[in-house]
Amino acid sequence: MFEEIFSSIEIGTFIFLGIACFIAAFIDAVAGGGGLITVPAYLASGLPAHIALGTNKVSSSIGTVASSWKFATSGKVNWKMVTKMMPFSFIGALLGVKTVILIDSKYLYPIAIVLLLLVLIYTLVNKKMGEENNFHGLDKDNLRKGKIMALVMGFYDGFFGPGTGSFIIFALIKIFKLDFTNASGNAKILNLTSNLASMFLFIYLGKVNFFYSIPIGIIMIFGATLGAKTAVTKGTAFIKPMFLVVTTVVLIKMILESMFGIDVGGVIKDLFLSIL
Repeated sequence: MFEEIFSSIEIGTFIFLGIACFIAAFIDAVAGGGGLITVPAYLASGLPAHIALGTNKVSSSIGTVASSWKFATSGKVNWKMVTKMMPFSFIGALLGVKTVILIDSKYLYPIAIVLLLLVLIYTLVNKKMGEENNFHGLDKDNLRKGKIMALVMGFYDGFFGPGTGSFIIFALIKIFKLDFTNASGNAKILNLTSNLASMFLFIYLGKVNFFYSIPIGIIMIFGATLGAKTAVTKGTAFIKPMFLVVTTVVLIKMILESMFGIDVGGVIKDLFLSIL
C-alpha cells in the first residue's frame, strides 16, 4: 500500500496538476465545481481511484480554507445559519466516504446528471433567481430544510463530489432566499466542513498521497484567494454567469464520461504534456 501511495513524482505531471488545481480553486471559490477539474486531474496523473479521491480532498480542503476565510472576513457568511447546518455536513461526508470505499461512485452519475440538468434549466428559466438577497431570518421550516440539505450534500461530497458547490449554492438560494454572493460565501463554509470530514477519514484509511496533496494544496490557496476576492468584489453579476458556465461544463463532462466513455482528464493531460 505504501509503495502505491508514496510513488515518485513526475515533474510534467506535477506541473499539470499545479496549473489544473490553481484554475480549479479559482472556479470553486466563485461558483463551486472545482472537483470537475481536480478529480479527473488526479486520476489522469495515474493515482488509483480511491487514493486520487483522498489526495484531492486534502489539497481541496487547504484551498477551501483560504476561500472560506476571504468570504468570512468580507461579511458574506451568516454564522448563525451555517453553524446549525455544519454538523450535518460533517456527518453526511463521513457516511459518504465510508460508502465510496465499498461502492463504485459511477452509479451516482445518472442521478447527478439529471439533477445538474434540472438546476441549469431552472436557473436559466428564472432569470431573477439569486440576484437579490431576500433572506428574512431563520425559522423552523428553512432550518429543517437546510439541515436535510447539508446532510445530503455532505454525503454526496464524501461519496462523489463533482458539482457539490453548485448544488449547495442553488439550495441556499432556494431555501434561504440568498443572492449568489452570500450563497457562495455560506456554501464555502458547508463545503469546507464536508471536505475536512472526508479528508480526515481518507487519511485515517491511508488513501492519501501526501507528496501531491500538500504542495498542490498550497498552490490552490492562491487560486482560491484570488477567486474569492473576485467574487466578493464583482458580486452576483460575475458569480451567476460563472455558476451557469460551471454547471454546464460539469454536466457535459459527466455525460461524456458516463455515456461515451471519454476520459476527459486523461485527454487534457496528454495534450498538456505533448505541449511541454
